[in-house]
Amino acid sequence: MFTLGIKMKSLGERIRELREEKDLSLRELAKRLEVSAAFVSDIELGRRYPSHRVFAKIASILETSVEELQKYDNRPPVEEIKRLASADPQYSVAFRQMIDIPAKELMEFLKKRGKDKSTK
Repeated sequence: MFTLGIKMKSLGERIRELREEKDLSLRELAKRLEVSAAFVSDIELGRRYPSHRVFAKIASILETSVEELQKYDNRPPVEEIKRLASADPQYSVAFRQMIDIPAKELMEFLKKRGKDKSTK
């Protein structure tokens, strides 16, 4: 991903960087995650993405936060929507309904929802 001519690190590149800073081999990280070394390699190469459970374990082992790692996840949001819809058909229905809402109304709803959450 490029932003203003600067190449941003991918999620896999950041994981590899943090793993190397901790002096962890790929195999050792895989063992601690209880996954295969090939799976970790695929994550670092950007060919696969970890589940939420594995993502949280990676963050814990590499002593960072899930939120910090998510900054490097440059997958298009459409892939996440597809994944959610395949796991729970209600997401598919909700997404289809959301498409019919004019952008201005949707943004107003989201702003209001954000204010409602902050008062709870």
